[in-house]
Amino acid sequence: MRTTHAAIAASIAIASASALAASAHAETKPKMEKCYGVSLAGKNDCAAGAGTSCAGTSKVDYQGNAWKLVKAGTCTSIKTPKGNGSLSPKA
Repeated sequence: MRTTHAAIAASIAIASASALAASAHAETKPKMEKCYGVSLAGKNDCAAGAGTSCAGTSKVDYQGNAWKLVKAGTCTSIKTPKGNGSLSPKA
């Protein structure tokens, strides 16, 4: 019986270690936010306006209604030839 209890305890320990490792990995992944007006033509992640299907459909560089995922807190500091990035669609 000791072997069975030891095997169960070992399984629990391995499962706990795996859960902690997964949790630590999720915490190290940076938070992201949508940033409008910063992507190059065809390089947007989504939302490029009427007549487009989504990712990769922006027609011009820095299109104001197309967004790219960026690290949270950095969007409005991204400078482009058309101004800084925006957290909402630009006209």
